[in-house]
Amino acid sequence: MKTNNVSQLRSDRVWLSSDECDLDDFTALVERTTDIEDYPFASEVASNVLVYDGAAVRNAASTPESRKALMAEWIEAMAEGPGIIVIRSAFADLARLDAATEQFWAMIEEQRASNTGGGDHFAKPGANDRVWNALEKLCLRAPEVFAAYYGNEVIALVSEAWLGPAYQITSQLNVVNPGGTAQSVHRDYHLGFQTPETGSRFPAHVHRLSPVLTLQGAVAHCDMPVETGPTLYLPYSQLYLPGYLATARSEFRDYFERHHVQLPLSKGDAAFFNPAVFHAAGTNRSKDIRRMANLLQVSSAYGRAMESVDRVRMSAALYPALRSMLSSGRLTPEQGDNAVAACAEGYSFPTNLDRDPPIGGLAPQSQQALMTQALAEDWEPEVFNKALESWSWRRLT
Repeated sequence: MKTNNVSQLRSDRVWLSSDECDLDDFTALVERTTDIEDYPFASEVASNVLVYDGAAVRNAASTPESRKALMAEWIEAMAEGPGIIVIRSAFADLARLDAATEQFWAMIEEQRASNTGGGDHFAKPGANDRVWNALEKLCLRAPEVFAAYYGNEVIALVSEAWLGPAYQITSQLNVVNPGGTAQSVHRDYHLGFQTPETGSRFPAHVHRLSPVLTLQGAVAHCDMPVETGPTLYLPYSQLYLPGYLATARSEFRDYFERHHVQLPLSKGDAAFFNPAVFHAAGTNRSKDIRRMANLLQVSSAYGRAMESVDRVRMSAALYPALRSMLSSGRLTPEQGDNAVAACAEGYSFPTNLDRDPPIGGLAPQSQQALMTQALAEDWEPEVFNKALESWSWRRLT
């Protein structure tokens, strides 16, 4: 085979290398200023990060036209802009947040008593209290609390904006205790959880694809002044294509330490960001504040979520509570839809098409569609559970 410069140039374009990461190229991308004039729905720019008012967001989402315009603004902010948005008062009703917080503290105490749980991808063992799969655990132990919490319109709106419908929510509760030290700078799932050696085996187009398969978010369950160590961010760092390889390099880590930004959050605020943004949880320098955040990792219907979640079990637990809350008016229909989206599987595939053919459409009925139908037709829980069992059976080989 004849080799020439064209082949070498093509290979250099397709395969990324840690050794070719260039800090000058990186700084040329990240050293820019966010102009609020480009983002008319935002209320302010703080430390180069776009900040939105929760009440204004909910008002904008009330009509189809402004809802689409707001979502489009968020998409461009996370794709081509600073990569991060903060929504003040994402939870307008703090009672719903506090009810979930009470359940989360109970989970942590149970883990401590049984000496289970914990661990962190990017921090020293023991620095944090970590509850894995807090989504499923909350749903099974307190379905009404789950429905009220995940009925939140802001979580649903940002998730749909970045990922489209049928997204898959997972949740990991993280408490950084006083004295808990910062994480190392990183990007997140998928390629962010690979070593540079493994990451370099994936072609460049996969490095471009990975960030649009996941949305990262964090809901503040307590006030988080800077001394408690809210997340450190480097705006615009998602723009650097070899960034999954660069986070392991000392010169990039040093740059992050010198130039990151940090925004205080109040209880009920939420931050969402492109997973390719360079970030790390900060050091909790407070004396007595256990900084609690519910970390939301939302996955595209077309990707693989990080955690195994038993959504059949969750749906069976949630359905009676959701049916009761909707019938009594404790949840609006829109909030009910959001809770269903956080719980049930929204994508029809993979399935067994021999048992589950796409009758009457292009795809078989999804779990979300089944649950929505049951609520609309007011099925008894026993009827829904039988239908759910049948739905599960049809998907088996």
